[in-house]
Amino acid sequence: MTIVLIGYRCTGKTRVGKVLSRKLEMAFIDTDQWIEHQEGRCIGEIVSRHGWETFRALEARALRRRCTEDGLGIATGGGVVLDTQNVMCLKRSGRVVWLEAEPETIRRRMLEEEKGALTRPTLTGLDPAKEIERVLSDRTPLYLQASDFRIDTTLLKVEEVADRIAARIMMERMA
Repeated sequence: MTIVLIGYRCTGKTRVGKVLSRKLEMAFIDTDQWIEHQEGRCIGEIVSRHGWETFRALEARALRRRCTEDGLGIATGGGVVLDTQNVMCLKRSGRVVWLEAEPETIRRRMLEEEKGALTRPTLTGLDPAKEIERVLSDRTPLYLQASDFRIDTTLLKVEEVADRIAARIMMERMA
């Protein structure tokens, strides 16, 4: 079985995915990092040169390639749920877990990443706080529909989130 983590930026998909995959002895793939490696440039550069549409096509190609593999932990980009074909691919591959967080927590985490020199391309061109609110408003129903279950990461450490997912997966396997 594959475990797919979906959710908005900075909800912990990559960090949790690495820990979870280690706990469950699964290979781990971050689709954004995989795309950057395949394309030889960062997502910000891809988006600034070619637009979000090109990035979304690369993302869909990466997912279709990886969803056929079994026993993976996959962290997706936040917009993966915008494409119904992506969602169908993810759901066929295994369990889809939505990691969510409060908007203020997401903004704080984004600021921390920017201090570490990781800047994410804007999705809307709005002020970051307004962008988070707008995009979450648009995507929340899509995350809900795509996921098998969700975990709020606002107050949890990475290890705690991974433990909760692992426990849920183990319970389902035993049932």
